[in-house]
Amino acid sequence: MNHLVFISHDQQSLMPGVLNTLSAPLQLGGTVDALVLGHQCDAVVNTLTAIPGISTVRVCDDALYNNAFVAEDCTAQLQSVVEGYSHVWFTADTIGKNIAPRLAAMRDVQQISDIIEVRDAQTFVRPIYAGNAIATVKSDQVQNIITVRGTALEPVATENGSAGVEAIASVGSANLTQYVGAETSSNDRPELSSAKIVISGGRGMQSSDNFQMLERIADKLGAAVGASRAAVDAGFVTNDYQVGQTGKVVAPDLYIAVGISGAIQHLAGMKDSKFIVAINKDEDAPIFQVADYGLVIDLFDALPELEAALD
Repeated sequence: MNHLVFISHDQQSLMPGVLNTLSAPLQLGGTVDALVLGHQCDAVVNTLTAIPGISTVRVCDDALYNNAFVAEDCTAQLQSVVEGYSHVWFTADTIGKNIAPRLAAMRDVQQISDIIEVRDAQTFVRPIYAGNAIATVKSDQVQNIITVRGTALEPVATENGSAGVEAIASVGSANLTQYVGAETSSNDRPELSSAKIVISGGRGMQSSDNFQMLERIADKLGAAVGASRAAVDAGFVTNDYQVGQTGKVVAPDLYIAVGISGAIQHLAGMKDSKFIVAINKDEDAPIFQVADYGLVIDLFDALPELEAALD
């Protein structure tokens, strides 16, 4: 078996979930290569060469990949290097979800999406119906293009490896899409997808101003702040806060759901958390069915008490 893992990164470090994704091909054995498309991203390459089990880090250094992973350009580059690999792996993040289906179409294969377990080289486990059922799928394809849920597998170690580095030629731009610019938000809190503690608010927060209560508690806990789709749709916070099937999938050590009823869409994005705490005044809210600890109380009474206790 020959594996190629597409590496999502920000030119300086690996994106959340990449180390977890690498667990999948390393479980199966065979040759595991990593593909880095970037520009002057030596720190990323050095991290990968130190991972035990990786054979070669294949690097395409081109200013074309300096700012963003333009899907058409990345797919064209991938198409030039994937011949001979039995498995091509992506993290199921925004980058992987954008590129993998394009490559699958060009390779005329069916993509296997969002897997959470590897049974063998052709058999994989993935959630369906918003996580309400688990499907075991078996592939008879010569080449498998797979996305891996970044919270499903244990991350690999990042030391004592001795992978080689191979420079590959760039095929250049596909001239279909041009990167213009990006507006990004940043704060001092952990990134939502990789945070160890997440506190999320739902429609019960009632307004964007009330989310400041969650933010103050998050700062005391060193936590990230998330939200349900209902809170995002109501305009309380921007969509980069959204946790759920159509948002970000998280699996922190502690997930605190405040004023969230627990719709299936939201549960699909957080039910793998190690400990779930729910605060809701409706004792029949579905969130209590998955919560390890539940507090039936008005959140506007609970949050000030929690903040005072943390002080």
